[in-house]
Amino acid sequence: MRELYACVHVAEFPAQALLRLRTDLAGEPVVVMDGAEPHTFVCALNAHALRRGAEKGMPRLDAEGLRGVRLLARSMESEAAARVVVLERAAKFSPRIEEVSAGTACAFVLDITGTERLFGPPEKLAERLRDDLGAAGFRASIVVSGNFHAARIKAAWSRGVHVIADGAEAVALAKLPLVALDLEDDPRETFAIWGIRTLGELAALPEVELITRQGQQAKEWRELAWGMLPHTFQPMDEEFALREFLAFEDPVEEMDSLLFVGARMIDALVERAADRGLALSRMTVRMKLHGGTEHELQLRPAIPSTDRKFLLKLLQLQVAAHPPQAMVLNFELTAEAAQSSVVQLGLFAPQTPEPSRLDVTIARLKAIVGEDRVGSPALVDGHRPGAFEMTDFLMDAKAGALPAQRTTMGLRRLRPRLAVRMNFRESEFSDFQTREGRFRVAATYGPWRSSGYWWAIEPWAVEEWDVLAERDDGSPVACLVVRDQISNSWWLEAIYD
Repeated sequence: MRELYACVHVAEFPAQALLRLRTDLAGEPVVVMDGAEPHTFVCALNAHALRRGAEKGMPRLDAEGLRGVRLLARSMESEAAARVVVLERAAKFSPRIEEVSAGTACAFVLDITGTERLFGPPEKLAERLRDDLGAAGFRASIVVSGNFHAARIKAAWSRGVHVIADGAEAVALAKLPLVALDLEDDPRETFAIWGIRTLGELAALPEVELITRQGQQAKEWRELAWGMLPHTFQPMDEEFALREFLAFEDPVEEMDSLLFVGARMIDALVERAADRGLALSRMTVRMKLHGGTEHELQLRPAIPSTDRKFLLKLLQLQVAAHPPQAMVLNFELTAEAAQSSVVQLGLFAPQTPEPSRLDVTIARLKAIVGEDRVGSPALVDGHRPGAFEMTDFLMDAKAGALPAQRTTMGLRRLRPRLAVRMNFRESEFSDFQTREGRFRVAATYGPWRSSGYWWAIEPWAVEEWDVLAERDDGSPVACLVVRDQISNSWWLEAIYD
C-alpha cells in the first residue's frame, strides 16, 4: 500500500492562539509582541496587520506608530492550550501523528495511509480537516503527499489545500525558495554565490559534483529538493486534557468581560469533550490577580453535562458569589471529563426536574445561606457521635435501589437533642424529665465512654447510656441518653424504633 501523509501547518501561531478566544478582535489588525523590554519585537501578526504595514521583527516603537494596530503580549500558556486543540482536531483523522513545528508555526504530519474508506479521496480528507480546524478558530494549510518531507515543506510555504500526485513532488517543490530547507549560513552563502535560489535549481545540480564540493550532507539536500528523502515516522503519544487559558493585555475587573471569555472557553471544552463522547463533570477556574495572588473557583454539576448555557450559568453564579478581590490578569479553565449520564424513566414515573435546574437552584441557595449550609451530609471519619460535614450534591445515574435488608431496630436521632434533668436514687437512675414529660427508668446499660480532640480548642468527652423507660401513660420507650463530661449536662440523644 502506498504511503500517504497529510501535513497541517498553522502559520502565525502566537497570533492565532490568542485570537481564537478573542472573538471581539475579529477583523482588527493585531500583532503579537515577544522579547524582554525594551527590546520587544513583532513575532506574529494577522493578515489585517500585514496590510497596515506590520512585519515580523518590527520593534515595538515602530509597531505602535501603525494606525489602528492592536499590540498583544505573547502567551506561551495560551499557545500550549491551543496546540492541544490542533492536535485533537488532527487526531480525529489519524491516530499516527508526528510534530514538525518550527519557529512560530504549529505543524503536524498525519499518517493517512489507508484512510480512503473512512474519509474518501485525499482531497476530501484535506478539505474536511481544514474545515474542522477552521471551526476551532484556526487557519491552516493542508498538503497531502506520498513523501513526508515533501508534505512538510510544501505546507510551510503555501496556503490552502494541495494534493501532490505520486511522482510529482519535485515539480511541486521546484518554485519554493532555498531557505525552505533551513540551511546553515555557509552552504546558504555558497549557493547564493552559485546563483541557486530555488529548490528546483538545487535539484538540477549534478549529484556527484554537488557531493564533492559540499560533502555527504548535500545528498540529503538534493533528495529533499526532489521530494525523495525517506523518513522513519515517529508517532506521538499524549494524554487527553481539557484546558483553556487566556492572558489579558489589560487587567480586567468587570464580570461581563470574564463571562465573555468564559463562555468561549466553555464552548471549546464542551465541543472537545463531545468529540470523544464525553461530558464535563467538574470545572476549575483559576485567575491570576493584580498583586500576585490567585483566585480559584470550583464548578461541580450534579451530573456530567454538555449543556453550554447551563455551565455558563453555573460559572456566572459562582463568580457572583465569590468575585475576585482584584483585577484579573489571566483566566484559566480546566475540566474533568466523564461519561454522559442517561437516566431511563419509567412509563408511569412522575416527572422530575432537570438536573441542570437543580444545580442552578443549589448555586442560588448557597449564595443566600452560605456554602457550608447546602449540600449532602456526609459522616466525618472519626469517633465523635453525630459528626458530619456538608459535601456537594452529586447524582449517580447508575445507582439503583438499595438491596432489601431485614432491619430489627433503628436509631432515630433527635435534631436538636433534648435537654434532660436526670434524677438518681442510691446512685442509680430513677427517672428523668424532658420538656415532653417524665420518664421512669426501668433498666440501663452502660456507660460507653468516648472522647477526642483533647489537643484542639473544642475537645469532647461523653458517656452514652441505653435506657429502657416508661412514659406517664405506661407506654415503653428505648432511648439513648448522653452525659457531656465537660459541661456535666445530660441530653436525650436518640430514640430506638
